[in-house]
Amino acid sequence: MKILISGATGFIGSKLVSRLRSSGHTVTLLVRSTSDVGLLWDPYRHEVDLRRMEGYDVFVNLSGESINGRWTNDKKKKIADSRIYPTRFLSECIGKLKNPPKSFVCASAIGYYGNRGDEELTENSGPGSGFLADVCKAWESETRMIESKGIRVVNVRTGLVLSPEGGALQKLLLPFKLGVGGVVGSGRQWWSWIDLNDLLRIYQYAIENDNVKGPVNAVAPNTVTNRTFVKTLARVLRRPALFPLPSFIVKIIFGEMGEELLLFGQRVLPARLNESGFEFEHKELEPALRSML
Repeated sequence: MKILISGATGFIGSKLVSRLRSSGHTVTLLVRSTSDVGLLWDPYRHEVDLRRMEGYDVFVNLSGESINGRWTNDKKKKIADSRIYPTRFLSECIGKLKNPPKSFVCASAIGYYGNRGDEELTENSGPGSGFLADVCKAWESETRMIESKGIRVVNVRTGLVLSPEGGALQKLLLPFKLGVGGVVGSGRQWWSWIDLNDLLRIYQYAIENDNVKGPVNAVAPNTVTNRTFVKTLARVLRRPALFPLPSFIVKIIFGEMGEELLLFGQRVLPARLNESGFEFEHKELEPALRSML
Protein backbone atom coordinates (compact mmCIF):
# COMPACT_ATOMS: atom_id res chain seq x y z
CA MET A 1 0.00 0.00 0.00
CA LYS A 2 1.00 3.65 -0.46
CA ILE A 3 0.83 5.40 2.92
CA LEU A 4 1.29 9.10 3.78
CA ILE A 5 2.12 9.83 7.44
CA SER A 6 2.24 13.08 9.42
CA GLY A 7 4.01 13.19 12.78
CA ALA A 8 6.24 10.39 11.54
CA THR A 9 9.45 11.67 13.15
CA GLY A 10 8.12 11.30 16.70
CA PHE A 11 8.75 8.43 19.10
CA ILE A 12 5.82 6.28 17.93
CA GLY A 13 5.75 7.56 14.35
CA SER A 14 9.38 6.70 13.57
CA LYS A 15 8.91 3.14 14.80
CA LEU A 16 5.64 2.76 12.89
CA VAL A 17 7.32 3.91 9.66
CA SER A 18 10.04 1.26 10.09
CA ARG A 19 7.45 -1.43 10.78
CA LEU A 20 5.31 -0.55 7.76
CA ARG A 21 8.29 -0.38 5.41
CA SER A 22 9.58 -3.74 6.63
CA SER A 23 6.11 -5.14 5.84
CA GLY A 24 6.45 -4.04 2.21
CA HIS A 25 4.44 -0.81 2.25
CA THR A 26 5.61 2.39 0.54
CA VAL A 27 5.65 5.16 3.16
CA THR A 28 6.01 8.90 2.55
CA LEU A 29 6.51 11.33 5.42
CA LEU A 30 4.78 14.69 5.72
CA VAL A 31 7.56 16.89 7.15
CA ARG A 32 7.85 20.52 8.24
CA SER A 33 11.60 20.89 7.77
CA THR A 34 13.68 20.69 4.59
CA SER A 35 16.27 18.77 6.62
CA ASP A 36 13.87 15.77 6.74
CA VAL A 37 13.16 13.57 3.73
CA GLY A 38 9.52 13.63 2.65
CA LEU A 39 6.71 15.85 1.42
CA LEU A 40 7.05 19.35 2.86
CA TRP A 41 3.94 20.90 4.45
CA ASP A 42 2.88 23.57 6.92
CA PRO A 43 -0.59 22.84 8.33
CA TYR A 44 -0.72 26.20 10.10
CA ARG A 45 -0.13 28.18 6.90
CA HIS A 46 -2.10 25.70 4.77
CA GLU A 47 0.91 24.99 2.57
CA VAL A 48 1.49 21.72 0.71
CA ASP A 49 1.85 20.46 -2.87
CA LEU A 50 -1.57 18.87 -3.38
CA ARG A 51 -0.43 17.11 -6.56
CA ARG A 52 1.99 15.03 -4.51
CA MET A 53 -0.82 13.96 -2.14
CA GLU A 54 -2.74 12.22 -4.94
CA GLY A 55 -3.09 8.45 -5.16
CA TYR A 56 -2.28 7.28 -1.64
CA ASP A 57 -4.24 4.37 -0.16
CA VAL A 58 -4.06 5.60 3.43
CA PHE A 59 -3.30 8.82 5.30
CA VAL A 60 -2.06 8.40 8.88
CA ASN A 61 -2.09 11.42 11.21
CA LEU A 62 0.16 11.26 14.28
CA SER A 63 0.77 15.01 14.65
CA GLY A 64 0.75 16.35 18.20
CA GLU A 65 2.81 18.28 20.73
CA SER A 66 4.02 16.20 23.69
CA ILE A 67 1.65 16.42 26.67
CA ASN A 68 4.54 16.12 29.14
CA GLY A 69 5.59 19.17 31.11
CA ARG A 70 3.67 21.72 33.19
CA TRP A 71 0.52 22.86 31.42
CA THR A 72 0.86 26.61 31.17
CA ASN A 73 -1.71 28.39 29.03
CA ASP A 74 0.83 28.50 26.20
CA LYS A 75 1.58 24.76 26.54
CA LYS A 76 -2.13 23.88 26.54
CA LYS A 77 -2.65 25.94 23.39
CA LYS A 78 0.23 24.09 21.68
CA ILE A 79 -1.17 20.70 22.73
CA ALA A 80 -4.62 21.52 21.32
CA ASP A 81 -3.51 23.40 18.18
CA SER A 82 -0.93 20.77 17.20
CA ARG A 83 -3.68 18.15 17.06
CA ILE A 84 -6.62 20.10 15.72
CA TYR A 85 -5.03 22.21 12.95
CA PRO A 86 -3.05 19.44 11.17
CA THR A 87 -6.12 17.18 11.24
CA ARG A 88 -8.32 19.97 9.88
CA PHE A 89 -5.83 20.78 7.12
CA LEU A 90 -5.55 17.12 6.09
CA SER A 91 -9.34 16.96 5.99
CA GLU A 92 -9.42 20.04 3.73
CA CYS A 93 -6.72 18.57 1.47
CA ILE A 94 -8.60 15.30 1.08
CA GLY A 95 -11.68 17.27 0.00
CA LYS A 96 -9.66 18.78 -2.87
CA LEU A 97 -7.98 15.60 -4.15
CA LYS A 98 -9.06 13.88 -7.36
CA ASN A 99 -7.75 10.55 -6.02
CA PRO A 100 -8.22 10.73 -2.23
CA PRO A 101 -7.16 7.96 0.15
CA LYS A 102 -9.56 5.12 0.89
CA SER A 103 -8.74 5.30 4.61
CA PHE A 104 -7.71 7.87 7.22
CA VAL A 105 -6.16 6.64 10.47
CA CYS A 106 -5.84 9.34 13.13
CA ALA A 107 -4.28 9.28 16.58
CA SER A 108 -6.40 10.08 19.62
CA ALA A 109 -6.22 9.19 23.32
CA ILE A 110 -8.23 7.62 26.14
CA GLY A 111 -8.14 11.06 27.74
CA TYR A 112 -11.36 11.37 25.69
CA TYR A 113 -13.21 9.64 28.56
CA GLY A 114 -12.08 11.96 31.34
CA ASN A 115 -11.91 10.84 34.98
CA ARG A 116 -14.46 8.01 35.27
CA GLY A 117 -13.60 6.07 38.43
CA ASP A 118 -14.40 2.34 38.21
CA GLU A 119 -16.73 2.64 35.20
CA GLU A 120 -15.84 0.19 32.41
CA LEU A 121 -15.38 2.19 29.22
CA THR A 122 -15.76 0.94 25.65
CA GLU A 123 -15.82 2.79 22.36
CA ASN A 124 -19.56 3.33 22.86
CA SER A 125 -19.00 5.26 26.11
CA GLY A 126 -19.55 9.00 25.94
CA PRO A 127 -16.86 11.65 26.38
CA GLY A 128 -15.81 12.95 29.79
CA SER A 129 -14.75 16.36 31.02
CA GLY A 130 -11.40 18.01 31.52
CA PHE A 131 -8.72 19.53 29.29
CA LEU A 132 -7.64 16.30 27.58
CA ALA A 133 -11.23 15.19 27.05
CA ASP A 134 -12.02 18.51 25.38
CA VAL A 135 -8.92 18.26 23.17
CA CYS A 136 -9.74 14.69 22.11
CA LYS A 137 -13.35 15.60 21.30
CA ALA A 138 -12.24 18.53 19.13
CA TRP A 139 -9.48 16.41 17.56
CA GLU A 140 -11.81 13.60 16.55
CA SER A 141 -14.50 15.99 15.34
CA GLU A 142 -12.06 17.24 12.67
CA THR A 143 -12.26 13.80 11.01
CA ARG A 144 -16.05 13.94 10.55
CA MET A 145 -15.83 15.71 7.18
CA ILE A 146 -13.53 12.97 5.90
CA GLU A 147 -15.99 10.34 7.08
CA SER A 148 -18.87 12.14 5.35
CA LYS A 149 -17.06 11.64 2.02
CA GLY A 150 -17.27 7.85 2.39
CA ILE A 151 -13.66 7.47 3.48
CA ARG A 152 -13.01 4.94 6.25
CA VAL A 153 -11.86 6.76 9.39
CA VAL A 154 -10.21 5.16 12.44
CA ASN A 155 -9.55 7.14 15.65
CA VAL A 156 -6.91 5.28 17.67
CA ARG A 157 -7.56 6.16 21.33
CA THR A 158 -4.21 5.29 22.88
CA GLY A 159 -3.64 4.44 26.53
CA LEU A 160 -0.45 4.59 28.63
CA VAL A 161 2.26 3.42 26.20
CA LEU A 162 4.88 1.20 27.83
CA SER A 163 8.45 1.24 26.53
CA PRO A 164 11.81 1.73 28.28
CA GLU A 165 12.82 3.96 25.35
CA GLY A 166 10.25 6.71 25.93
CA GLY A 167 6.96 7.78 27.45
CA ALA A 168 5.76 7.28 31.01
CA LEU A 169 7.62 4.03 31.75
CA GLN A 170 10.99 5.54 30.89
CA LYS A 171 10.37 8.32 33.43
CA LEU A 172 9.28 5.83 36.11
CA LEU A 173 12.30 3.57 35.78
CA LEU A 174 14.91 5.78 37.47
CA PRO A 175 13.05 6.39 40.78
CA PHE A 176 12.03 2.74 40.95
CA LYS A 177 15.56 1.50 40.27
CA LEU A 178 16.76 3.82 43.03
CA GLY A 179 14.19 2.29 45.37
CA VAL A 180 12.17 5.48 45.85
CA GLY A 181 9.13 4.61 43.73
CA GLY A 182 5.67 4.19 45.16
CA VAL A 183 1.92 4.52 44.79
CA VAL A 184 0.66 7.75 43.22
CA GLY A 185 -2.27 9.44 44.96
CA SER A 186 -4.84 6.96 46.26
CA GLY A 187 -3.51 4.20 44.00
CA ARG A 188 -7.10 3.29 43.12
CA GLN A 189 -7.13 5.14 39.80
CA TRP A 190 -7.09 2.87 36.73
CA TRP A 191 -4.07 2.99 34.42
CA SER A 192 -5.05 1.55 31.02
CA TRP A 193 -1.77 0.56 29.40
CA ILE A 194 -0.53 -0.78 26.07
CA ASP A 195 2.78 -2.38 25.13
CA LEU A 196 4.52 -0.27 22.45
CA ASN A 197 4.86 -3.20 20.05
CA ASP A 198 1.15 -4.00 20.40
CA LEU A 199 0.34 -0.33 19.70
CA LEU A 200 2.36 -0.48 16.47
CA ARG A 201 0.55 -3.69 15.56
CA ILE A 202 -2.80 -1.99 16.23
CA TYR A 203 -1.92 0.86 13.88
CA GLN A 204 -0.86 -1.58 11.17
CA TYR A 205 -4.04 -3.60 11.77
CA ALA A 206 -6.15 -0.44 11.39
CA ILE A 207 -4.31 0.52 8.22
CA GLU A 208 -4.65 -2.88 6.55
CA ASN A 209 -8.16 -3.97 7.61
CA ASP A 210 -11.18 -2.30 6.02
CA ASN A 211 -13.51 -3.75 8.65
CA VAL A 212 -11.92 -1.58 11.38
CA LYS A 213 -13.54 1.85 11.59
CA GLY A 214 -14.54 4.54 14.07
CA PRO A 215 -12.96 4.90 17.52
CA VAL A 216 -10.64 2.08 18.61
CA ASN A 217 -9.38 1.76 22.19
CA ALA A 218 -5.66 0.95 21.92
CA VAL A 219 -5.25 -0.57 25.39
CA ALA A 220 -4.42 -4.04 26.68
CA PRO A 221 -7.41 -6.20 27.72
CA ASN A 222 -6.32 -6.31 31.37
CA THR A 223 -6.08 -2.79 32.74
CA VAL A 224 -4.80 -2.30 36.29
CA THR A 225 -4.99 0.21 39.11
CA ASN A 226 -2.01 2.42 39.86
CA ARG A 227 -1.34 0.41 43.03
CA THR A 228 -1.16 -2.84 41.03
CA PHE A 229 0.98 -1.19 38.36
CA VAL A 230 3.45 0.10 40.94
CA LYS A 231 3.71 -3.23 42.80
CA THR A 232 4.18 -5.12 39.52
CA LEU A 233 6.91 -2.78 38.27
CA ALA A 234 8.72 -2.99 41.62
CA ARG A 235 8.53 -6.79 41.57
CA VAL A 236 9.92 -6.98 38.03
CA LEU A 237 12.79 -4.63 38.93
CA ARG A 238 13.31 -6.37 42.31
CA ARG A 239 13.05 -3.06 44.13
CA PRO A 240 10.83 -1.82 46.97
CA ALA A 241 7.91 0.54 46.33
CA LEU A 242 7.70 2.23 49.72
CA PHE A 243 7.59 5.94 48.90
CA PRO A 244 4.08 7.11 48.01
CA LEU A 245 3.48 10.32 46.09
CA PRO A 246 0.45 11.99 47.71
CA SER A 247 -2.13 13.74 45.56
CA PHE A 248 -1.38 17.20 46.96
CA ILE A 249 2.32 16.80 46.12
CA VAL A 250 1.45 15.73 42.56
CA LYS A 251 -0.67 18.88 42.16
CA ILE A 252 2.06 21.12 43.59
CA ILE A 253 4.86 19.68 41.45
CA PHE A 254 3.03 18.94 38.21
CA GLY A 255 -0.10 21.10 38.36
CA GLU A 256 -3.02 20.29 36.05
CA MET A 257 -0.87 17.93 33.97
CA GLY A 258 -0.13 15.74 36.99
CA GLU A 259 -3.77 15.71 38.05
CA GLU A 260 -5.08 14.55 34.67
CA LEU A 261 -2.26 12.16 33.74
CA LEU A 262 -1.41 10.65 37.13
CA LEU A 263 -4.48 11.03 39.36
CA PHE A 264 -7.32 10.71 36.84
CA GLY A 265 -8.22 7.17 35.85
CA GLN A 266 -9.96 5.43 32.98
CA ARG A 267 -10.88 1.74 33.07
CA VAL A 268 -10.83 1.26 29.31
CA LEU A 269 -11.59 -1.95 27.43
CA PRO A 270 -10.49 -2.73 23.83
CA ALA A 271 -13.96 -3.91 22.84
CA ARG A 272 -13.70 -3.14 19.12
CA LEU A 273 -10.32 -4.84 18.75
CA ASN A 274 -11.58 -7.91 20.58
CA GLU A 275 -14.68 -8.06 18.39
CA SER A 276 -12.62 -7.75 15.20
CA GLY A 277 -10.32 -10.63 16.15
CA PHE A 278 -7.13 -8.70 16.94
CA GLU A 279 -4.67 -10.80 18.95
CA PHE A 280 -2.62 -9.00 21.61
CA GLU A 281 0.91 -10.23 22.21
CA HIS A 282 0.81 -8.86 25.76
CA LYS A 283 -2.51 -9.04 27.61
CA GLU A 284 -1.07 -9.06 31.13
CA LEU A 285 1.12 -6.36 32.67
CA GLU A 286 3.82 -8.44 34.36
CA PRO A 287 4.82 -10.52 31.30
CA ALA A 288 4.82 -7.31 29.24
CA LEU A 289 7.16 -5.55 31.68
CA ARG A 290 9.43 -8.57 31.98
CA SER A 291 9.68 -8.83 28.20
CA MET A 292 10.66 -5.19 27.67
CA LEU A 293 12.84 -4.78 30.79
